[in-house]
Order: sequence, then C-alpha cells, then structure tokens
Amino acid sequence: MGNLQINTSQNVNLDYKIVSIGERIVAFLIDGLILYMYAYLVSLISNAIGYVYEDTWTQRGLASLIFLPAMFYSLLMHSLFNGQTVGKMLMRMRVVRLDGTPVHWSNLLVRWMLRLVDIWIFLGSIGILSILFSEKRQRVGDAAAGTVVISTKRKTKVSHTILEEIDDSYVPQFNNVTLLSDKDVRLIKETFHIAKRSGDFKTMKALRSKVESILKTNSRLYDVPYLEAVLKDYNYFTQKM
Repeated sequence: MGNLQINTSQNVNLDYKIVSIGERIVAFLIDGLILYMYAYLVSLISNAIGYVYEDTWTQRGLASLIFLPAMFYSLLMHSLFNGQTVGKMLMRMRVVRLDGTPVHWSNLLVRWMLRLVDIWIFLGSIGILSILFSEKRQRVGDAAAGTVVISTKRKTKVSHTILEEIDDSYVPQFNNVTLLSDKDVRLIKETFHIAKRSGDFKTMKALRSKVESILKTNSRLYDVPYLEAVLKDYNYFTQKM
C-alpha cells in the first residue's frame, strides 16, 4: 500500500503518498547533520568553558547540560512543528496518525522512545526491515504509535476539488452562497473551468443564470468574475463553519 486516503472537512478525499524508505533515510541524515553541527558547537563551547573553570567535572557538566536538548531533538521538533523535523520539512514529509489527523504528543512520545529499538541498539536494522516489510512502511515506533509518514506533496490539486485558495484578507460578496451544496459547487466549478478553457461563453452565461436564479442575486459582475466570486465565497463561509 503506497497511499493514505484522508477525508477533509468538506468531504473531499485526498490521497497522500506514503514516503519511501530512501526519502526517510535522507531526512534522517539531514537531521543527523544538524545534530553533528550542534555537537561541534557544544565542543567549542566546552573548550571555552575550560578556560574559565579548571575543574574538569564542572566543564563536563556544563557541556552535558548544553547538549541535553539534542537528546530530545526528534521529540521536540515533531511536537513543535506538527509532525516534522528540519529534515522532514526539506523532504516535504510529515508524521500523521493513520486516520490522517495530526499527531498527539502521546503518539510522538511512543515513536521517540522506540527509536532506541528502531535505530540505536541495532544500528537502524530493525527500523529499516520493519519499514521494508510493513504494508504502510512503518517502523516499529510508527506501528506502536499508530502513525505513518506521508508526503506533503499532494497528488490531488486544489483545482480538482471544490476547494479554492483564499487570502486572509478576502471579503465575500454573496452571503447566501451556503444555499448551495458541496455537490452543486463541484458541478459549478467543473462546468465553469471547462467552459472557460474552451471559450464556451454560451455555457458560461447559462451557468451564471442558473446560479443567479438559485442565489437570487442581482450582480453587475460579468460571468467569469461572478462565478469566481461565488466559488470563493462558498469556500470562505464553509471553511469558517
């Protein structure tokens, strides 16, 4: 199984690709490089501390304290950035629950604790084998936490759904667009885009007349901007619900 199907709040099914083991390894190596650079920085700070404190134990204690956040890097990053580390951000992937919802801190804690088995004790062999032979490409930590790593490169484009990209500053024009259903809006959008691409202004005008009769609007907008406004307004109001 290479895909994970997620149903949005607007009942639109989006198929997300479950990332390959190669992509996960690259993300892991990126994070490893960051930790290596951090460890190098800690060593420089430790040497600087040595000039101030002659006591070796004090020097080691302070260096260990500074390095402590690196021990929790994976847990902290996944918690703060909604299932992503720097490596996952660059590789455009995210940890989610099996139903597609954002991960809870308890899921992340289980994943992090089982890194000991998946990665560190057996030098990554357990994690690699479990990903290779798992239906959803899960390592042991994923299986225990009920999570999966998906690609954030969506296969389903916004143009293929009823969704519209709306700026935060967008101001709706037609307050009664909620009289339409998701099915109505999907049909309007599909017909609108087909007519627009083919230059079929007759169909465009008929579509606008039909929509205007349902919404009982009396807009001075031309057909194209009118229909675009209806689609955006519907998304604006339904996303606020």
